[in-house]
Amino acid sequence: MPKKNKGSSENINSKLSLVMKSGKCYLGYKQTLKGLRQGNVKMVIISSNCPSLRKSELEYYCMLAKTEIYHYTGTNVELGTACGRYHRVSSLAITDPGDSDILTAGQQITKTQTFAQNISNQEMQKKK
Repeated sequence: MPKKNKGSSENINSKLSLVMKSGKCYLGYKQTLKGLRQGNVKMVIISSNCPSLRKSELEYYCMLAKTEIYHYTGTNVELGTACGRYHRVSSLAITDPGDSDILTAGQQITKTQTFAQNISNQEMQKKK
């Protein structure tokens, strides 16, 4: 079983809790779609076990709205806990980050993950 990168998940969790305290966001699939249609969403976070049809629909709306998307590595239960809620959250939309710098941190984490995936793909091709 592969190791999870705890550093990035703890980083995004702390930034997410700061957004919940000082910023504004929509929790849930329906509210996220509603915010994307209105065009006031700056970032969308999707849990890892969100159903694939919903995930692809959210990604499509994000592409149309030119909104940043972040794929959360944890499940919807973990995403709900990171938001400080006692229920599951499959997706959330950040409209105002408040005091948090989650918008820039999400880009950095995504770039790091993409870089690591490219390196692992290159290593796999060398082995063949």
